[in-house]
Amino acid sequence: MKAARGSIGRSLDQPDSAIRLYLLHGPDEGQSRALGERLLKSLGAGRFVVLAGNIRSDPAILADEAAAMSLFGGARVIWIDPAGDEIAESAEALLEAAACESPVVAIAGALRKSSTLFKLAEAHPLALAHASYLPEGRDAERMVIEVGRTFGLRISQGVAARIADGCGADQAMVAQELAKLALYVDASPESPKELDHDAVDAVGAVMPEGDFLRLADLALTGRMADVADELAKLPAGGTEAIPVIRALQRRLLMLAPLRAKIERGERPDAVMTSLGKALFWKDKPLVGQLLTSWDAKALETAAERAGKLERQLMLTPVPTVEALGEELTALARVAARRR
Repeated sequence: MKAARGSIGRSLDQPDSAIRLYLLHGPDEGQSRALGERLLKSLGAGRFVVLAGNIRSDPAILADEAAAMSLFGGARVIWIDPAGDEIAESAEALLEAAACESPVVAIAGALRKSSTLFKLAEAHPLALAHASYLPEGRDAERMVIEVGRTFGLRISQGVAARIADGCGADQAMVAQELAKLALYVDASPESPKELDHDAVDAVGAVMPEGDFLRLADLALTGRMADVADELAKLPAGGTEAIPVIRALQRRLLMLAPLRAKIERGERPDAVMTSLGKALFWKDKPLVGQLLTSWDAKALETAAERAGKLERQLMLTPVPTVEALGEELTALARVAARRR
């Protein structure tokens, strides 16, 4: 079943013992993982990781593992990250099994409404599905403040807004930055400290969100030479790869519903006007160009490829700029043909 808006926190803090499958999906995978961790804490459970590839080759594995007693007697949660339609058959067997000792948490990215796993989790009474979206405005500030509290940081709204903007409101990136900042100011939950702009200046992320999005936009407009130049400026260690691909995903997620309106018959200028102040005025010519050159199917394909690359990068010990570069170059090549 679908978690009612605003109720997911209560569902995780006071979990229903009948729920066997928690499908945490949506574009903000960092938030989905944080929600999964919240369930672990509520249950006092350990994490038992099962790979989606193993589930695909052995569909009975989820039901078997969920029914098995822990060897050490403690509670456990079966954890699948990343998850997709490849686990749908196994998830259905889990939900129909005679017994279940351990719930399953499946972390999925943005799932289409036609997804088999999505449909199963939303329809079944023993499953709970929740979509995580990147917070905006005050919600993003509150998210930063709440995450900071777990590290022992007291954060004002102004500092929270700055961190949210710099990390693109991505909870996973926010947590990484705040962990560094907590070390810098010697903060902990037992010894909270105030976080100010000076500390952010000293330790904050090197590359601002605007540069991440610029690189994504260069690829979407087919400017291959500029993409190559920007990629060459990224740190060799590859730490910027995931933020860049997430900026690309955010742009695609913004464009998709707008293009769908155009393909349903609305005039492009009317669609652009409907955005009002939701879009910075300097970005409007670019967005108008992208809505003309990219159709809904192409945007969907690009979003799927970006999601797949993000999952690959998340599973790589050191995300590589090379993998990001290959994808952005391929995207720019497609965009150049569509101009």
